[in-house]
Amino acid sequence: MGGYGDVQCIDENGIRLDGRTVGEIRPISIEVGVVPVADGSARMRWGLNDVIAAVYGPMEAHPRKIQRQDRAVLDVRYNMAPFSTTDRIRPGFNRRSREISKVTAEALESVVLTELYPRSKIRVEIEIICAEAGTRCAGITAASVALAHAGIPMSDMVVSVASGKVHDIVVCDLNKEEDNYGEADLPMGILPNSGELVFLQMDGDLSPEQFQEAWDYNMGAVSVIHEHMVAALKGGEA
Repeated sequence: MGGYGDVQCIDENGIRLDGRTVGEIRPISIEVGVVPVADGSARMRWGLNDVIAAVYGPMEAHPRKIQRQDRAVLDVRYNMAPFSTTDRIRPGFNRRSREISKVTAEALESVVLTELYPRSKIRVEIEIICAEAGTRCAGITAASVALAHAGIPMSDMVVSVASGKVHDIVVCDLNKEEDNYGEADLPMGILPNSGELVFLQMDGDLSPEQFQEAWDYNMGAVSVIHEHMVAALKGGEA
């Protein structure tokens, strides 16, 4: 989030820089089975974001100190490739990667039936190949598809999407310019079948009315994204 400067992200007709209206999400495509050595995998292109998620396991949890006697442990690693942004990223696991990995694990643990695999580990690797904006949302969504592709029992999938405020206007699914110059960002993780909220974060300030509008945009986008997820699992790509 930052100041506008001379950047005009929305014109007088309510059209954004990428041609979308305020309530539209970016184009999405999902493909499964992209990592042959993994037990399950998915590649998600969301706008200019390009994300690969791979799942390995269940496997025996090592070292033993991480084992849980009554359930499996979800070991999630979110990483941005050094070439994923215009400014080269220093390789390695930084504080942001750790924070997003933790948030992702908590969101996925809400749906994975970990009690079926005591003393086991399920490893989830999320690699951001190209980053525009909303990479944590794309990563969580891709990981959910990869888990389903791996045949991991789940009560539901997790759909993640973010809306926010730009020029004091609430918009759905922020792009890079809107993320950089906007005033607020509201990423959410939602279970599409129940509408249950499994995570919510907010950066910036929203009035109660703006918060509700962003909430409604996110909830409305869930069904569209979920359709892509289901179609990919049924047909290989959507």
